[in-house]
Amino acid sequence: QVQLVESGGGSVQTGGSLRLSCAASGSIVNNNVMGWFRQAPGEQREGVAASYSDRYYGTKYYADSVQGRFNISRDTAKNVLYLQLNSLKPEDAGVYYCAAGRGGLGWWSVESYSSWGPGTQVSVSS
Repeated sequence: QVQLVESGGGSVQTGGSLRLSCAASGSIVNNNVMGWFRQAPGEQREGVAASYSDRYYGTKYYADSVQGRFNISRDTAKNVLYLQLNSLKPEDAGVYYCAAGRGGLGWWSVESYSSWGPGTQVSVSS
């Protein structure tokens, strides 16, 4: 399994931006999909965005709630996955997790991922 470590979280005001990074140790080539999930206190972990490998045409997916505001990208040479968060809202707050896996059960499903980072906190004040 690949080891993942997130960074870039922090506290911003409504409308602010953050850029999250996920550094992978080991090759991510064998992982068909890499994604970002978030979890608010008392809530289930939910898929935010995902990026499929070139084998699957580099397709990207976003949750409806972040479409047009967030952008997922990856630097395969550096083994880094990014998530640009723009126009942040209080409901975007939570712990953001990076994940990698072979997919197969939908990009939004935690079951599609076998490797997870420890998470990075995002707080948004109104």
